[in-house]
Amino acid sequence: MSGRAIEIGGQRAWLCDPDGPLFASERDAADLVGESFNAAAQLVVIPLTRLPPEFLDLKTRVAGEMLQKFVSYRRRVVILGDVSQAAGRSGALRDFIGESNRGRSVWFLPDLAALEAKLSAG
Repeated sequence: MSGRAIEIGGQRAWLCDPDGPLFASERDAADLVGESFNAAAQLVVIPLTRLPPEFLDLKTRVAGEMLQKFVSYRRRVVILGDVSQAAGRSGALRDFIGESNRGRSVWFLPDLAALEAKLSAG
C-alpha cells in the first residue's frame, strides 16, 4: 500500500504517503485507482513529492496520461504541494492548474487545510 484512507471535509479520501517511489506512469495511476476502490475513497490525494519533475512539464504528457486514468474511473485527484514556481515558468501549466482548480475532477492545492476548505465550500 502506498497510503491510507482518511476522512476530510466530509469525504473519504486515499492519501498517498509523502515518501516512497515516484508515481510516474499510467500503470502507477491505475494502481492508485485500485487502492482508492479498495478503500471506498472517491478522492485520491497525491503529494507533489511522489511525482516526477516531468509531471509539471506538460510537453511530456505525463500529467495528462496519469490524470486521465483517474477521470476515466471517476476518481477525483488532488496534487498536494507548492506548484507556484513551475507555474511561474510556464503559462500553459499556470492555465492548466487554473482550469483544473475551477473544475471538480483535478485540483492542485498547497496542503490538506486548503483541501478541507475546498471540500467544505462546495
